[in-house]
Amino acid sequence: MIEQLFGSKTRVKLLQLFYGNPNRSFYVREITRKIDEQINSVRRELSNLLNIGIITSDTTNNKLYYEVNQKYEYFDPFTIIFGGGSTKKRTTRKAAATDTVQPGDDNDLKALGHIDLAVYTGQFTRDESTGVDLLLVGDVNMNAVTKYIAELEAKEGKDIRYAVMKLADFTYRQQIKDRFVTQLNTAKKQVLIDEHELLEQ
Repeated sequence: MIEQLFGSKTRVKLLQLFYGNPNRSFYVREITRKIDEQINSVRRELSNLLNIGIITSDTTNNKLYYEVNQKYEYFDPFTIIFGGGSTKKRTTRKAAATDTVQPGDDNDLKALGHIDLAVYTGQFTRDESTGVDLLLVGDVNMNAVTKYIAELEAKEGKDIRYAVMKLADFTYRQQIKDRFVTQLNTAKKQVLIDEHELLEQ
């Protein structure tokens, strides 16, 4: 039904990709791989979404990247339709909205153990201030984490820098205003899991 309403299967897949991954940037070939559609169709629909203002684009290292425009007037309702989540927790700060979203690999993350906090940043959001691409906080099985990272690297086609810490260590580092945690709070990121609203304190 949504495809009929929006007139294009490719457009719907793009909207699901962008709204399901706020603050993440994608280049064209990465998008075609993720949504499994022809590159010409993807380019045409990206152009349409850019003209409407639903997405924005900019260039880094000679690659053109696209991401959802969080200032678009219908961002909130589109997030509910295509992102599969609520917009209640969205902050208005430009570079560091911290929506809790439920992307496809959320269940895979939960299979690693008890995850209190999982965050994409770094290469995923083109913000290198933290020096990592994925942070996991909780009680996890490190063998399972190693396997998960290897699978994620294969899926994304790049090396993933990651950090793992216990909840007590993370909250202590918050209390002492540790540099890494402070930078994480201000970094552009995509929050996958945040059981205790750690990033809103």
